[in-house]
Amino acid sequence: MVSVGDTAPDFTLMANDRSMVTLSDYIGNKVILAFYPAAFTGVCTTEMCTLSDSISKLSESKSRIFGISADNVFANNLFSESNNIDFPLLCDVERKVINSYGLAIHDFGAPGFTASQRSIFVVEANGKIGYSWVAENPGKEPDYHEVLAYAAA
Repeated sequence: MVSVGDTAPDFTLMANDRSMVTLSDYIGNKVILAFYPAAFTGVCTTEMCTLSDSISKLSESKSRIFGISADNVFANNLFSESNNIDFPLLCDVERKVINSYGLAIHDFGAPGFTASQRSIFVVEANGKIGYSWVAENPGKEPDYHEVLAYAAA
């Protein structure tokens, strides 16, 4: 698993609006990577909505937020639209980014569907991991205040 001080693994993933997002394009800004197990589940909805509702707290710092799940573009787009999520939800259907960050993959919600551990990484402007939190179980939420305060600093 990546740790604080490690270089964040770069990636390019399709967002819910079908644009392509490459992490290294955001060097110079802090980036919150919020890995979530699955769209439309209770804790994931709470997490993504809480982060979306907090974007204004990050505006002066120019920090960015990206949600990442193993869901496909159709599920993530509907999830985003249904919940008015104001940041891109990235589709890691092949679980390459989930694996590159060293997150456990586990069965989740439906036979054959595997998802990543819920986790938050803040990538510093220099591309290094500055903050890391990984849930022991998918029902645990991050300390939103702590994450946002770190990203806004």
